[in-house]
Formats: sequence, structure tokens, C-alpha cells
Amino acid sequence: MNSSAKKQAPQHDAIIIGAGVCGIYQLYKLLELGLNVKVLEAGGGPGGTWYWNRYPGARFDSESYTYGYSFSKELLQEWNWSEHFSGQPETLRYLNHVVDKFDLREHMQFDCHVKSTAFDESNQFWTVTLDDDRTFTTRFLMTAIGMLSAPTMPTLEGTDAFEGQSFHTYNWPHEPVDIKNKKVAVIGTGATGVQVISEIADKVGELTVFQRRPNWCAPLHNSKIDDKTMADIKANYDEIFERCRNTPGGFIHGPDRRKYSEVSKQDRLALWEELYAASGFGVWIGNFRDVLVKEDVNAEYSKFIADKIRQRVNDPELAEELIPKDHGFGTRRVPLETRYYEAYNRDNVSLVNINDTPIERVTKKGIKTSEREHEFDIIIYATGFDAITGAFDRIDITGTHGQKLADKWIDGPITYLGLQSAGFPNLITLAGPQGGSVSTNFPRGIEEAVDWATDLITYMNKHGYKRIEPSEEAELEWGEDVKHTYSLSLIPTAKSWFTGYNSNVPDHDKLRYLIYNGGAPKYRERLTQVAEHEYEGFKFE
Repeated sequence: MNSSAKKQAPQHDAIIIGAGVCGIYQLYKLLELGLNVKVLEAGGGPGGTWYWNRYPGARFDSESYTYGYSFSKELLQEWNWSEHFSGQPETLRYLNHVVDKFDLREHMQFDCHVKSTAFDESNQFWTVTLDDDRTFTTRFLMTAIGMLSAPTMPTLEGTDAFEGQSFHTYNWPHEPVDIKNKKVAVIGTGATGVQVISEIADKVGELTVFQRRPNWCAPLHNSKIDDKTMADIKANYDEIFERCRNTPGGFIHGPDRRKYSEVSKQDRLALWEELYAASGFGVWIGNFRDVLVKEDVNAEYSKFIADKIRQRVNDPELAEELIPKDHGFGTRRVPLETRYYEAYNRDNVSLVNINDTPIERVTKKGIKTSEREHEFDIIIYATGFDAITGAFDRIDITGTHGQKLADKWIDGPITYLGLQSAGFPNLITLAGPQGGSVSTNFPRGIEEAVDWATDLITYMNKHGYKRIEPSEEAELEWGEDVKHTYSLSLIPTAKSWFTGYNSNVPDHDKLRYLIYNGGAPKYRERLTQVAEHEYEGFKFE
């Protein structure tokens, strides 16, 4: 590098990758500090997951009024949610409203696919390169790239051979897809597949669902919000957000503190019936704590939910196909549904268990299993994501001494607080692996992470620090803390994105410690402690 290059100053104080829920709020906070900030977004507009996921049935599984931002009282009072669990179109309108209300759009650049980033040690800044080879330089690089934003296709032969329409749910076309009277295949029965199947079962000609592993699902019980209810919500926002602050998951639903063994069978069943009939995640995280901690208690609750499935599916054999046998209820994230199980009572809906009759290949006309070839007009891949770390792996991130983040994280992420990784100075991984927001009601978690990161930058500017990264000792200690949180519940007993498993991704067939399971209050307490002790565990220059 020549001498003139060594004297370069970065073009920006901060570059944020991603204009979703997290990136929008981080931009707002940094602009408040008067910094020069740019957001680079791969999509054609803001919204992140709500920009991309336009599939039928896409909606919140946390209450709308707990999902929106809490930082502006004016915003809270002027926005009216139409449903308790908002659908994708309304959510995208909300995020665009926020962007325009606070004049954030002019600081965003869309259709920008970040190809690589590299830390320039002589200049102490990051160079960001797009796939069209444009470059930007920045002092701080902040990732807001989403935990479920790297879609994975199944490892099937012939996916390009199909002559009809086919797409991953994440890449659902922006133009309308005509499904009326069409023969449609859905591959996958995870959370996305459940929403799609529920929504289109009565609209297509024939629907064939290819299932490898069923999920435990429970009713969403969504409903409209009338004017009076919305007024009551607005009057009680402080109470609502305080309630979210005090629950482990950042939802309005918190655990029943009683022990399972302390409650009579009659009262246990009464609570379970109440939870099943109520809306939202109470059926999962409003239960006795023992349900997610003790295998015998979890087995009892799983039997209760299994009986509910049997009551809702007319064909007893089909009902058994839809009941998980390899994991207990709640050990994976629970899809909330609307008449999902009833979809299988329809004459035009059929289920193919690909454990019994595996998919051999995709053909010109459809899908060939070991049993026969199924012909389709449309194939929908609801095959999930390379969760949490996948979006990082798709960017070539190079830190000090030529170290690649993908190499450092090959066996699982190594971070401090989920916010930084040693050897990658001034890279702040908002909503990154092992952070608190990944396992919580997302906006509640990211507001805390963004506020903390903003305070950190303010602290650095005040003290004249140009560079920050954690010590390896701090990383090691945090890694042990994260690993310990996995021992506190039955989460590790199930293969899911919580535990890093994805059969469609090479080397992702083992337990990886991707999320912090200690709960939002404990994570917040740790962030506060670190800041109050002059950001212990970090090294400044």
C-alpha cells in the first residue's frame, strides 16, 4: 500500500448491512449522534424479512403491539394495528412508515449485495465491496443481516429441470402467483410451510405436502383489533413493554412459576386447556417451567398436545403422521397456525412421508419419489434457512492478519456477548449469533442491543478510542456461559435451528451453540454490567 493510501480517512463513520427491523433502528440511533451513516440493503426497499417473505400466510407469531418499536411515543400513538398478529403486507407498510417518518430512506442504498468486507489495519477502517465491485470504507461495520435470511434449498437432483413455477418461500415472487385450481407441492412442514399450507389449502386444485419431520404446532387464534381495543393498547404501552422486559423471551407471555408437581392433575389440565384456547405463545412459554426442563413433564404435555392433534385430524393414521416422535413439545420453536391440521381433512390435500418414500429427484413435470412421480404446476420449497450464521458465511469477512470469520466460526460461532469477535475490530454483529435478541421477541431484543452499541460508540468517541475488539479470554468465558444456558432446558434434545442443525448445509449435522438461552433479563443485566465496568472484556486503542 502506498503512503497516500495510509493517510486515508473512511468515507463513513458507520455502515450498516441490512435495512430490516434492526438496521432501521440502528440507523435512527446513529443519526441522532450526528454520524455519517449508510445502510446497504440487498432488497429493493426496507423491511428485511418482511420485504422478502411475501408468501401466503406470512405473519407475526408475537402480538403486533409487542413487535413494533417502543422508542417513539409519537409513533406508538399514531400507528393502528388491524390484527393481533399482523400479516406481512401490514408489517411492511409499518416499517416503511417508520423509515419515512424519521427521514431514514435517504441514508439507505438498495439492491446492494455485499460480497466481501476486509479490515484495513494501516488505516483502521473496513472496506466493503459489493458484487458489482463498488467499494465503501467505514470506521464501524455493523451487521443487521437477520437470523433467518439465508434460505436453503434441498439437496435434490433436478431442481432446475422443473418446467413449472418453483421458488423458495423466502423468494416468493413480488407479482401475484396464480394458484387457483393448480396442482401445488409444498416441501417442508416447518414454521413457514405450516403458514403456507394453512393459507392455500382451500385455494389450490390439489395440494401435496412432502414432510420429513413433523412439528408440534398450536393455534394462533388471531383476530381483528377494533378501535376500542387499539385505544386501550395505546393507553397501556408502558405496561405492555415493561411486561415484555421482565419475561425470558421478551413476549407478554411469561412462565407459570409453580412446579408441575405442586399442581393437581385437574388444575394442570385446566391450565393446559386455557393455554391451548388462548392466542399467541402462551401455549409454549406461558406453561410450567418444568415442561421445558424435565423430560417426564415434557412428555405429559406432549401427550396433551398430541391428543389435540388427533381430535382435529379425521384420519387416525394421518394424525399419527403429523405428531412428532423425535422431540418433545417446545424443544423446537413452535409454529403457531390457523386451521393447519384441518387442512389435511380436505379431499384435495395429501401428505407424503419422505422417510417412507424418499424424494429421488425433481423432474420436468414434478417430483419423483421412490414410489412414483407426482406431477405439479407449482413447487414451493419451504425448506428453511441456514440460521443465524448462514448470512455471515455468505459474505467474505476478513479481519486482522487475513483471518476469515467463516474459518474462525467453522465449528460454531465464537463471540463476546454475541456482539463482537476477536480479530475483527470495529465489527459489531447486531442480532448476531450468541446474542440476546436471537432467542427473544426480536424487536425487544434488538432495541436493547442497538441502544448498547450506540452507547459504546458514544463512549469511544468521548474517550478518543478508534478501535475496539474483545479479548480472547472474554470470548472463551462467554462461550462457556452460552454453552451452560443450553443445559438449562431440553432445547439440545431436538435437532433444530436453535441447535445449529440443517441437513441441507454441509457440516451442519452437529450441535452448535448459536443462541443465548439464559433469558432476556439476564442478558440485559450482563450488558449493563459490562458497560458499567468500562466495557470489561473489550480492548480499546
